[in-house]
Amino acid sequence: MKKIVIFGATGKIGCYTALHLKGLGFEVIAVGKRKDDNGFFADYGIPFHSVDILCRDHFRELPQENVYGVIHMAAVLPAKMEGYDPREYVESNIIGTMNVLDYAVQAGVSRFVYPKSWSDVIYLTGSTKPIPADAPVRFPVNDDHTIYCITKNAAVDIVCHYAAKFGFNYYILRLPNIFCYHPDPTYCVDGTRRWQGMWRIIEQAKRGVDIELWGNPQAARDFIYVKDCVQIVEKTLTSGGKSGLYNVGTGIATTRIDQLKGIVEVFSPSDHPSRIVMAPDKPSAPFFLLDISKTIEELGYHPEYGYLRSLNDIKEEMEKERFAKLWGRREDYTAGLTI
Repeated sequence: MKKIVIFGATGKIGCYTALHLKGLGFEVIAVGKRKDDNGFFADYGIPFHSVDILCRDHFRELPQENVYGVIHMAAVLPAKMEGYDPREYVESNIIGTMNVLDYAVQAGVSRFVYPKSWSDVIYLTGSTKPIPADAPVRFPVNDDHTIYCITKNAAVDIVCHYAAKFGFNYYILRLPNIFCYHPDPTYCVDGTRRWQGMWRIIEQAKRGVDIELWGNPQAARDFIYVKDCVQIVEKTLTSGGKSGLYNVGTGIATTRIDQLKGIVEVFSPSDHPSRIVMAPDKPSAPFFLLDISKTIEELGYHPEYGYLRSLNDIKEEMEKERFAKLWGRREDYTAGLTI
């Protein structure tokens, strides 16, 4: 049974990954900065360790040998940063990642998995051409993702250096927005908290109120569900895929009108479904699609969750609230929010 240590296991992708890999028979060790996980991981037979990746002494309580893989999902995210302190990105993404790499080398890992932002190819959005995994990277010049993207790119270079020096395989996963259920429906833009667009629309659909479709209804983007994302993580551990950078996605661009129709179908009351109201004069979303041919060919990945299946699974997760012990419930986050 291969031992996998997951840093950032209390986050959305990290948590889903931990449960998925445990279900496949891996020996999973969950690691998070939180002081405790409220007993959540123990319910699944997964040990939890509280580790601040900026404190090297904390790593001593983790397994020190026979670790097959390290999945490093721990990070400070722009979407969760209230206010703005770019030094947090430097500390977490560069110093923290080096500390995790030092631990991985000490523990003798064979595989190291690290996510990066799709912000480095945002300059290519708007075209209808899928963005290849090995497209030249840039960073946004002046927004709340700039320092985040710069430090993530630097961290990727450091991972590549460690892999070459110490002889392990590395897998860099370019992540767009990964959709999944989490009780917190908000995020931060320039340090200010607001509704995430999709969750605001779902809330409107649940109430059966009108939903505005901004801009071009044929504007399209990939909709990648967390359970397909963790399948890719699984493939980095089980396939013979070589080290490199891989795009995460489904390869299918869903139009805005189909996105909203799907949300109404899944979430609106059948007796008074929301009406979609066109608002062509408002800003339109750009076309966005990552080319996943490399992920398919080299890792053996095949997307399993289409758009409607993803929405139905999200609805089921909302109703079950199986992560409440770890993340709380929707009402813990929505008090005072209006749609």
